[in-house]
Amino acid sequence: MSRPKILYVEDEQFLGKIVKDTLESRGFEVQMATDGQLALQAFGRFAADICVLDIMLPKMDGYTLAQEIRKLNASVPILFLTAKTQTEDLLKGFELGGNDYVRKPFSIEELIARINNLLQLAGQKPNQGLNGGIMIGKYEFAPQRYELRVGESVRKLS
Repeated sequence: MSRPKILYVEDEQFLGKIVKDTLESRGFEVQMATDGQLALQAFGRFAADICVLDIMLPKMDGYTLAQEIRKLNASVPILFLTAKTQTEDLLKGFELGGNDYVRKPFSIEELIARINNLLQLAGQKPNQGLNGGIMIGKYEFAPQRYELRVGESVRKLS
């Protein structure tokens, strides 16, 4: 089963690396870009299942990037992850095709929940493993059966 692909655009490299590494450890494939122009080029090559965009970016802001992505793919989910906290910023994000908006500082668990929700709404099964469980890095967790699987090894959980 293929991992969901995220195009993640963040110009603050330290934060970007933390978020990218965390998403990858949770079973996502992440392509990160640090400016809007690079992100648009990456979108054309990467075939992302979802885009997570900062708004304040060099070379092309996140709003413009979202508009350009919408021209290429009208249905890919777009989640804005930004320090812009004003209501008019949020409304502009939705008007330009965003599906969700998360304000910084944020909880990584909330971000993952929102990504999974948008993937489900788009008709994809987020982080689903070969046995129908949830992928967490190389592990597959089956919450209904209380099992944790890695390869052929299965551990029963209490």
